[in-house]
Amino acid sequence: AAATATLAFAQSAANSPPQVVTTGTGEVQLSPDRATVMLGVQSRATTVAQATADNSRRQRAIIDTLRALGLGSDQITTVNFNVSPEMQYPPNQSPKVTGYVVTNMVRASLRRIEDVGRTIDAALAKGANEVSGIEFTSSRADSARRAAIADAVVHARADAEAMARAAGGSLGQLLELVSGVEPIRPFEATMARARVAAAAPTPIEPGQLTLSATVTARWAFIPSR
Repeated sequence: AAATATLAFAQSAANSPPQVVTTGTGEVQLSPDRATVMLGVQSRATTVAQATADNSRRQRAIIDTLRALGLGSDQITTVNFNVSPEMQYPPNQSPKVTGYVVTNMVRASLRRIEDVGRTIDAALAKGANEVSGIEFTSSRADSARRAAIADAVVHARADAEAMARAAGGSLGQLLELVSGVEPIRPFEATMARARVAAAAPTPIEPGQLTLSATVTARWAFIPSR
């Protein structure tokens, strides 16, 4: 973990005792152990019925494949289904419908990072032609958040003690302690629409996640006698 701090020395009101105010930041690195993949099928045809039938057939094959890979019903979620006309706008003529586009997107929630590549490859082989993104997260976010907060408090107190000594006094009791945690920024890998299945296994590198916590603390300042 790493931390930085910004410092302030304040007297809150004209007649109130002086105070020491510090802000400390803690940062924790996490290795992701979870991932979500967005897998979709986009179908085009001259009629809605044809486009829908093609889309349903391919998306059903993808969902069946995901289940065969071990994903449960709670790990597969439809996140978008859209039917829209394709239009032509001839000069000096009324617009006309030339066909229809049906899009169906599912989110696959994976509990093992090593399953990401083979899941993508299996979906592409069954007719997926959109992989809109991969998001990596961690199941250890809560413990990492607490570790980042604790680290931030340690640094805030160390800076407060240094300020108090430099000002010719010492640190008194803690008056206020407020935390603010930045959410984990999941790493997102965006993939272009795929027209055919990859010839080689898809390589996936999850990298690292970062979680930061900031605390602002206020202590009483005790002047030297």
